[in-house]
Amino acid sequence: MSSPSICEVGSRLIQEYTTKTPQKLKLIDAYLGYIMVTGIIQFVYCCLVGTFPFNSFLSGFISTVASFVLGVCLRIQVNPANNIVFKDISVERAFADFIFAHGVLHLVVLNFIG
Repeated sequence: MSSPSICEVGSRLIQEYTTKTPQKLKLIDAYLGYIMVTGIIQFVYCCLVGTFPFNSFLSGFISTVASFVLGVCLRIQVNPANNIVFKDISVERAFADFIFAHGVLHLVVLNFIG
């Protein structure tokens, strides 16, 4: 019995993702990918150029990490597979919580920048 190759596993993963994942979750995943790339770019810039001014770098990086965490929380709450756990929270309520938390996050980030 041979184990499947990496290419077979990858193609199966992509096929299952495209056929079984709802459109809302794909949109959230695209947002999470964008936020992750933004954080990576900020970190690489920091390593190559430097951190001056440090408050600006730190607030931007914290903002991307916190936005990613909030996006993951939204994805978990909206996922139909988790209806048993989040049966009392509607999709609209989860999105409203996400927007409210983002508002608070960006107020804190703006305050930290100075």
